[in-house]
Amino acid sequence: MDEKDISQAVIGRLPRYFRYLGELKYEGVERISSQELSEVMKVTASQIRQDFNNFGGFGQQGYGYNVEYLYQEIGKILGLDKKHNLIIIGAGNLGQALANYMNFERRGFIMKGLFDSNPELHGKQVRDIIVQPMDHIMEFVKENEIDIAVLTIPKTSAVEVAEHLVQNGIRAIWNFAHVDLNVPEGIQVENVHLSDSLMKLSYNINRYDTEHKK
Repeated sequence: MDEKDISQAVIGRLPRYFRYLGELKYEGVERISSQELSEVMKVTASQIRQDFNNFGGFGQQGYGYNVEYLYQEIGKILGLDKKHNLIIIGAGNLGQALANYMNFERRGFIMKGLFDSNPELHGKQVRDIIVQPMDHIMEFVKENEIDIAVLTIPKTSAVEVAEHLVQNGIRAIWNFAHVDLNVPEGIQVENVHLSDSLMKLSYNINRYDTEHKK
């Protein structure tokens, strides 16, 4: 595959393709056309073809797409053929919920550690992971080859924690703290603002109501 700039919009659709193809694979579907995939995913067939052409196409004219092959190839593009060790910083309700979500490990994201600044949580077990103090993080990152840190902590401490993580070799941060992180080039950050998603939902409700009152 030639190296080229792929738009974030295309990259953002890849997990959906992977998920839907996984469901089709589970249902025993062996091949599917772009039109059929379009009907399942509610994305136009031309958009699907354009997206896949960024990575070589994958299909055969008159045949469509082999579901198993396409599922595996998109998994490789997403890096899901590799294992990624991660830690969660912040063992409150959200941190514990994420730690208990088994599907991460089915996708190759291996939860290795859970940390919190609250002494009352130290020693608490979430699945088979013991909550540790914050001052254990940096040594733990190095010893366990941690790739990804998940931040579910207040924004007041997120920036400082992120800086220390980067200095100690973290390659990516999944950030649930309500602050956008500025990190050096080469460090990947995915900011997840839950309230933004709710406000977007509120906007769509409001727009729908307005349009249907006309």
